Amino acid sequence: MAGLILALDVTDRDAAMKIAYETKEYLHAIKVGWPLIMAAGMEIVDLLSQIAPVICDFKVADIPNTTKLIVSQAKKHGATGIIVHGFVGRDSLKAAVDEAGKMKVYVVAEMSHPGALDFMQKHADEIVKMARDVGAAGLIAPATRPERIREIRVLAGNMEILSPGVGAQGGRARETIEAGANHVIVGRSIYNAQNPKEAARAIYEEIKLL
Repeated sequence: MAGLILALDVTDRDAAMKIAYETKEYLHAIKVGWPLIMAAGMEIVDLLSQIAPVICDFKVADIPNTTKLIVSQAKKHGATGIIVHGFVGRDSLKAAVDEAGKMKVYVVAEMSHPGALDFMQKHADEIVKMARDVGAAGLIAPATRPERIREIRVLAGNMEILSPGVGAQGGRARETIEAGANHVIVGRSIYNAQNPKEAARAIYEEIKLL
């Protein structure tokens, strides 16, 4: 079943916890990135993990040893997944997968913003193949370009595909799932909504039977 991942890109700990509690019944997971981590510290991962599974969106892009250190910290604080960049190469990707253990590693194949067309898209297919070869659990592919999700799905086999860009960036949840994504990632359309719970429910209802 398709799921909703909340991108909790707020910078206030109390607000983050409030939104997470309000929306939890509709969430497959919560994605936490640098804005919230820098504001609230890694302890926010521990706290949110008590509400829903947490994916650390650290977009790790470093040498193998540093990658291992970052992945180990996410694991230590209870994350169930971590997002890493693939352009750094096979050795760093393998280091992430090896260190992660049961924690899932998601590799960025192609980002959702227009700038991804400058460099990333040209190598996205190669990154997908490399991520599959090293045993990564899944991929990040853009809801803003559903045609690319279809192409990536063919290369990805049964790997999970998480797709950001639904809502504020123009992607549509149902179209994204129908193109081949397993889960949609939604941030501003939920956490900036007057009623985050209702905003999350609406997206959940749109995709739950797909």
